Amino acid sequence: MGRKPDPAKPHSGVRSASPKAGRRAQPSPVFLGAALFVLGFVSLFTGHIVTDADWSRIRSRWRSNQVRNNGPIDIWKSRYSNLYYGCSGRSPTLRSAVPENGSTGYLLIGTSGGLNQQRIGITDAVVVAWILNATLVVPELDHHSFWKDDSDFSDIFDVDWFISYLSKDVTVVKRIPYEVMTSMDKLPWTMRAPRKSMPEFYVDEVLPILMRRRALQLTKFDYRLTNELDEELQKLRCRVNFHALRFTKSIQSLGKKLVRRLRIMSSRYVAIHLRFEPDMLAFSGCYYGGGEKERRELAEIRKRWDTLPDLSADDERTRGKCPLTPHEIGLMLRALGFGNETYLYVASGEIYGGEETLRPLRELFPNFYTKEMLAGDDLKPFLPFASQLAAVDFVVCDESDVFVTNNNGNMAKVLAGRRRYMGHKRTIRPNTRKLNVLFQARNQMDWDRFSQKVKKIQRGLMGEPDDTRHGRDDFHEMPSSCICQRVPANRSVMTQTEKLTAQAS
Repeated sequence: MGRKPDPAKPHSGVRSASPKAGRRAQPSPVFLGAALFVLGFVSLFTGHIVTDADWSRIRSRWRSNQVRNNGPIDIWKSRYSNLYYGCSGRSPTLRSAVPENGSTGYLLIGTSGGLNQQRIGITDAVVVAWILNATLVVPELDHHSFWKDDSDFSDIFDVDWFISYLSKDVTVVKRIPYEVMTSMDKLPWTMRAPRKSMPEFYVDEVLPILMRRRALQLTKFDYRLTNELDEELQKLRCRVNFHALRFTKSIQSLGKKLVRRLRIMSSRYVAIHLRFEPDMLAFSGCYYGGGEKERRELAEIRKRWDTLPDLSADDERTRGKCPLTPHEIGLMLRALGFGNETYLYVASGEIYGGEETLRPLRELFPNFYTKEMLAGDDLKPFLPFASQLAAVDFVVCDESDVFVTNNNGNMAKVLAGRRRYMGHKRTIRPNTRKLNVLFQARNQMDWDRFSQKVKKIQRGLMGEPDDTRHGRDDFHEMPSSCICQRVPANRSVMTQTEKLTAQAS
């Protein structure tokens, strides 16, 4: 059978290959020494061995503190965006893809959820295939979730590009060869990995079955791999998510056509992922003042998820878990400084409450557009497919000058991470916990005071390099291992650490 991978390989700390065009910001020797001293004591007294992932987080948090944006913020673009760039090139020391006939077997993946939840699953599936030395079969998309979308992988993503781009990292095939299937004694084994599993789980629990059965399927594959990976595997995640997963020509063409139509009307625009559909509100457990009718309708939708706990709407709002209303999003944007002449692109499905809910936002921003308004008949081929419609929205949001999220869902995370990788394009994430308190007191202050408070609340959540980092970073939202800092053009003297880094690269 195939070659068994070295279980220690994912944590072997392979040397990173730094692109010649720039450098990763390096901590000072004093900082490094102090950090190592502290980590040594942690290891001594707790028995915890510091991993590459631990050290990578320390380095990335140090780097995030090197650019502090304490002055007035340009609401359209970070003044520091040109100092950073995506750097996810593979190290020459990283193990190359194992040929199909020498792999440990065929890994099949069944994804779960909507477009971007599945995208995260596909990204992690490639990394798991690398860990296992397996041949990855093009993942199967979810046809049975809430959205009931029959789209296959090749209907949304350019499958040939996906296979070709990843050929140096992982061998990917469209299907298990017929002669292999007919020679197998049993059908592929099916199992589900625990959420956020470590690489050791796949080596210890999945690999023996894969080698014994020659083919294995992992089902409901979303968030089944930990964020705690070493830097080279995080970079592999970036290569998959930001490069290998390219939409089909038809989706890209329509998305870019909508962008051109917006650009003809205005040189810049704001895209909002409104996320105020009935399923989202039902899932959140929040209440928006619609009386018994709203409570009854959302409670009925909520029954579709068997495992959801009973939630207190007031508690969820206090915790900042409730999406802002379209009106509140509009007020936040106006308070931040976006005038009523600003062009908005609203990415959304069916809005709960329909036009009545959207009216306050339209009044604040009359230049209000959706894919339905911009595309006309061009949208008809995509209408039966929720994931393909979401992909069109993804393209237009990704191309926007400013992207505004309204919850911390999968599309918000993936786009926020992509925009950071592409040069810290302005991305605004509402501080819903503090804004909800402020909105309740809005009538007790004048507009200038309200605007001042909104700006203060949103500092650290505007897509700057030094944005707030929460206790448990999501790598898909904060791909720090894949972001490098350029050497400023006006610096003629390099420190010794910088010289050593440059020589090593």
